[in-house]
Amino acid sequence: MSRPRKKKGRPVSGWVILDKPVGMGSTEAVSKIKWLFQAEKAGHAGTLDPLASGMLPIALGEATKTVPYVQDGAKVYRFTVAWGEERSTDDLEGPVTKSSDRRPLEAEVRAVMPKYTGVIMQTPPQFSAIKIAGERAYDLAREGETVEIPAREVEIGRLDIVEHSADRTVFEIECGKGTYVRSLARDMGRDLGCYGHIAELRRTEVDPFTPDDFVTVKELELARFGEAGQPESGELPMDFAAIDDFLIDTVAALDCLPQVAVGDDAATKLRLGNAVIVRGRDAPLEAEEACATARGRLVAIGAIEHGMFKPKRVFVG
Repeated sequence: MSRPRKKKGRPVSGWVILDKPVGMGSTEAVSKIKWLFQAEKAGHAGTLDPLASGMLPIALGEATKTVPYVQDGAKVYRFTVAWGEERSTDDLEGPVTKSSDRRPLEAEVRAVMPKYTGVIMQTPPQFSAIKIAGERAYDLAREGETVEIPAREVEIGRLDIVEHSADRTVFEIECGKGTYVRSLARDMGRDLGCYGHIAELRRTEVDPFTPDDFVTVKELELARFGEAGQPESGELPMDFAAIDDFLIDTVAALDCLPQVAVGDDAATKLRLGNAVIVRGRDAPLEAEEACATARGRLVAIGAIEHGMFKPKRVFVG
């Protein structure tokens, strides 16, 4: 009879709000953070392309259970559209497919912007993670196939011009889940009759996190290894106190939910999957989804029905 495999890494939990640099893929970033924290498990909330920089929320341990809530959060991007060329990838990575000598005036750009705010239909790029007949669109595109990707509904709450010049316009956008900024550049370029693609892209916010939460790989490496850097011998220091200070508590991801504080006894019952009575003058009697905390730590996510909290997902204390 085979023995169960021992988990590798520490049972550390929380969020790391990484300021991802250009050139690093999201999967690579998660692996790096997981290794620095020596965490058992890790995942991210919303892919950033290698050519994009900025906020990549990375969940460690129990926080991975709250990833969907962050993925659903509003996002803010600052991006530059270069006018005059459309590219296969809708950014700098791909070859030019269409070009124009025309350049839009700022007034012309502003005139088309209302078309791209509110709830709109948007067609994702050919090079995207959308699945077509079970395969990723970018895999098909790399094989030279052009596929029909159906348009889908996305929500853009705000679209502003930050700066405009003859060849480029810098925008800031606040948008919902599933919005492709590359598609926005492509479609505006076509509407303006000049073509366009993303020249720079930076994600500055993912609700509920803000730029104040940012941490860089360099800062984490310094906290982990000190000024001397990673030991050449391969023996890593086992003191994690400094790097763990950068962790944001798991419950921070659930600002969108009603929160109910419970005592230690109730927390134990919830972690065993049992319902408990919700107490407190301000506690809701009904909620389709809420979270329970004990001593400020996340205990469970569940529903409140007739004053009873019924756990659906529990968290290790």
